[in-house]
Amino acid sequence: MMLRHTVIQSPIGEIALVADTQDGVDCLVGVYFRGGKQRADDADGQLVAIADDDFLDGAARQLAEYFDGAREIFELPVALRGNNFQKSVWDLIAAIDYGRTRTYGELAADLGSVGLAQAVGRAAGQNPVGIVVGCHRVVGSDGKLVGYAGGMERKRFLLELEEPADVREARLF
Repeated sequence: MMLRHTVIQSPIGEIALVADTQDGVDCLVGVYFRGGKQRADDADGQLVAIADDDFLDGAARQLAEYFDGAREIFELPVALRGNNFQKSVWDLIAAIDYGRTRTYGELAADLGSVGLAQAVGRAAGQNPVGIVVGCHRVVGSDGKLVGYAGGMERKRFLLELEEPADVREARLF
């Protein structure tokens, strides 16, 4: 396996985008923040920097559109690498709509037991494709911001970015 990556600039700092080809299809396998708990070099396999890659260029373009407020849904093939429990959590997270949040407990209940909330939190923290699979949309049971592999300031920024304009304006007053 040969992973390829590029680094882009964003309003929340540098982001490494990591891609792989599986069964002839280019897939996003990693979105990593500089200074975050996860790093691009944590990805399995050989990591090669690519200067000109149509797939990575497209992923970068979609992220730029997201940060500009022009994109709510990513249209990228994603290959989530993890165990079955992690994948089930990431699938639930991927289903959270732009501008919405769910709690770790709600996701745990969807999996069959609210007692799984901490395990859900651990799995969310290991999500390799943050932003695209929006784990920033998962909050504590009281609605407070807790846990984010990219750091709490980034989580706050992403949630505020997704707020409807009327909510954002009301919050300013």
